[in-house]
Amino acid sequence: MLKLADRGAIVTGASAGLGYAIARAFVTEGANVVICGRSPGSLQEAYTSLSALALPGRQVRMHGCDVASEAQVNHLIGFAVEQLGEVQILVNNAGVQGPIGNTEDVSLEAWRHTFEINLYGTLFACRALIPHLRSQGYGKILNLSGGGAASPRPFFSAYAASKAAVVRLTENLAEELRVAHIDVNAVAPGALNTQMLEQTLAAGPGLIGEGQFMQAAKQKENGGSSLDRAASLCVYLASAAADGITGRLISAPWDPWPTLHEHAAELGSSDIYTLRRIVPADRAKQWN
Repeated sequence: MLKLADRGAIVTGASAGLGYAIARAFVTEGANVVICGRSPGSLQEAYTSLSALALPGRQVRMHGCDVASEAQVNHLIGFAVEQLGEVQILVNNAGVQGPIGNTEDVSLEAWRHTFEINLYGTLFACRALIPHLRSQGYGKILNLSGGGAASPRPFFSAYAASKAAVVRLTENLAEELRVAHIDVNAVAPGALNTQMLEQTLAAGPGLIGEGQFMQAAKQKENGGSSLDRAASLCVYLASAAADGITGRLISAPWDPWPTLHEHAAELGSSDIYTLRRIVPADRAKQWN
């Protein structure tokens, strides 16, 4: 059985890398998919490839969009609803790594632009599509997290801070939209060998420190985390199997997500897979 049969989906930043892998997984699972990207050439290549994989009667559409522009994002959402009729799934994948180096040295304009894409791009798409999802009484929003969202990532402060903000936005939206049966989750895909890794290696140990540079070099040598596994997690969360799982940050390579629905009741009444403050008692310390 197809896990996403006839569901409408929007995947941002789908021209290459993880976004393309997610769109490909959605297409093969029977979804109707609208992809977007900033590079016309790469977007056309992705569209051609995905169209060839589409099952009979399923749609693949493309639309150029810079998610840092609210107007362009609004146009993208309108286009998707017009083309597909119904959209149940939004994947906010578009993102940039931003400036690399000491926080006091990097370009403040580049810092701001990282937030415009990673955080505001996610916010714009959610705001534009939520009324449509509310009207259906159902929906799935997946926001891509990244390194630094749940722990410090020195020398990548714009990226880490913007992704932490995305996770908190995810948790807020999950609570606001729970009664509307719209599930909102964040996905941590793992350390992927994508363009961001190449940017990290190009920065060199002088900017990112010897430890992070060696870790990045080892990641490239070992192949990194699986794009397909991250895409499969997105399929799972976008499917009916994960209905009711919401407000969580889930790791593709580390968490036992294929059977998460078996623990839905426990999950819903706990703070498992969330960002929370740790106090001494959580570590068996009595400081009072």
